[in-house]
Amino acid sequence: MKLSGKRKRMLSLFLTAVLITATLSGCGSSTADSIAESASEAPAPSAETVESTAETERVSDSTEAPASESTAAAPETTEESMPESAPGPVEDGRARPSSCGVLQVKDGKLCDEKGEPVMLRGVSVNGLITSESFLNEDLFRQLAEEDGVNLFRLAMYTYGMGTVGYCTKGDKERHKEDVAKGVELAKAHDMYVLIDWHILSDGDPNTYVEEAKVFFAEMAEKYSDYSNVLYEICNEPNGVDWAAVKGYAEQVIPVIREKDPDSVIIVGDPDWSKDLRSVAADPLDFENVMYTLHFYAATHGEEYRTMTEELSGKGLPVFVTEYGITAASGGTPRDIESADKWIELLEKEKISYCMWALSKQPEACSMIKSSVLTYKDYQPEDYTETGLWLLETLKKHDTK
Repeated sequence: MKLSGKRKRMLSLFLTAVLITATLSGCGSSTADSIAESASEAPAPSAETVESTAETERVSDSTEAPASESTAAAPETTEESMPESAPGPVEDGRARPSSCGVLQVKDGKLCDEKGEPVMLRGVSVNGLITSESFLNEDLFRQLAEEDGVNLFRLAMYTYGMGTVGYCTKGDKERHKEDVAKGVELAKAHDMYVLIDWHILSDGDPNTYVEEAKVFFAEMAEKYSDYSNVLYEICNEPNGVDWAAVKGYAEQVIPVIREKDPDSVIIVGDPDWSKDLRSVAADPLDFENVMYTLHFYAATHGEEYRTMTEELSGKGLPVFVTEYGITAASGGTPRDIESADKWIELLEKEKISYCMWALSKQPEACSMIKSSVLTYKDYQPEDYTETGLWLLETLKKHDTK
């Protein structure tokens, strides 16, 4: 039968009404439900897989400057990705920014805002440029609340691993973002933080003194109102004498003081920061300044402990910003007996200390086993002998 145009339109309207009714009754949802169900069953990548992949990408970039990420889309923030509640003060009897405020140097000792001596006991990353994955909320919470860490050291290589460092092919903006993330995480979890200009392969800090002045001027301006930030302006000078290091410090310290007049500044010294006698003979003329001592227990023994005790007793402000229980190379042997003697001395003299290293590098000085994929939620079996020794040491010493 041939339909007229009017009847065709009527039939079309009728069929449309039938389809709408079926959809509203739920018959048309089966395809959508099937898609949603398939999506819900698809396995999400584990945190360990994501972090391991990210670290692999970072390490693969270590021979060239990382590409700028300024145009990359920021990850979407969801309720699931946010912490359940903002962390608060850590009340464990140790020195914390919430209870001790801005630190100062008084009578040769690191003190709280009231002038009472305090102890900082912490960990250092093994090069911030290749340790970005350690900068995460869960790890900082564990370090502060479970392990008793109250100092986190951000070691920023200037020359770096091979030729890559902040001053050599480094992505300066990205590296400063890493510093900022570390400072904010430490602040949120009631820890002090040490911004370390990590002189090593370059030897003479004057090599990049202009870059150092620009860097520390920016850091001091940004963090002048923070109560938890300390500055380490040259990690391990080597191949130069104290006069050269002192001349460098006399240029960099005023740059910091112009923006941040009260912060604690720590200055390295010759012989990979072990020549405290040269410092004691001709100290810097600035307030709130301390001097670096580095030791590795299997290499540096009684001779260095005697020097440290003598000079600290005479009022030289000493801060151990890096130490290990291994040989100076970072490899074996571990000397637990020597390490325990060092800690006994540092506790007696109220000298703060920071261990090298929060790392998974396959070497004896690393805290975490290289086979462990994650960067948070560590269990006892994840730690090396070095890491377990540190946790036990922190547990023993829980005073302010």
